[in-house]
Amino acid sequence: MPTVVSVVRSASASRAIGLGLPLAQLGSASIRQASDGWHAVLRIQGVQHHLWLKEAPQPGVSYAAELPLDDDYEIRMHASRRLWRAITGRAPGPPFHQLSAQRRERLALALRALDGHLDGASYRVIAEVLFGRKRIPERAWKTHELRSRTIRLVQAGLALMRGGYRALLRPSSRRQ
Repeated sequence: MPTVVSVVRSASASRAIGLGLPLAQLGSASIRQASDGWHAVLRIQGVQHHLWLKEAPQPGVSYAAELPLDDDYEIRMHASRRLWRAITGRAPGPPFHQLSAQRRERLALALRALDGHLDGASYRVIAEVLFGRKRIPERAWKTHELRSRTIRLVQAGLALMRGGYRALLRPSSRRQ
């Protein structure tokens, strides 16, 4: 997961006074050993920061964030910067990937439409529930815009169900 900051022992002898990861204060619920290393969750200024270390954390050791130059570099850099800002007492800033209110609303409608579809409801019934019975015409339903919108919402819900939800966890590419 690119939002997890990979932390390694710093090769640099210089170290900012008072600046360091508060790994020594972590309780057993905040750090655990796994087959691939150590996983830690730091809560600083009300924000959770997820860290991964190859070896057990040690007090008094200087650490650095490891940022591979890969497709996830921008996400890793942002997570590392938020951690650095929190450690230095600054506001961490916004998360890297936030859904707009319009996108959240569309996703909610798509999931509600999917629920209706999986329960066997017709597109017309789904549209009546989502948009209100008054907005659904009696005669021109087959060519009405809300019918097309309802079909697209059901298709979007099906795509999410078939694994498309993973795209929500990764921001779209910002390459130009």
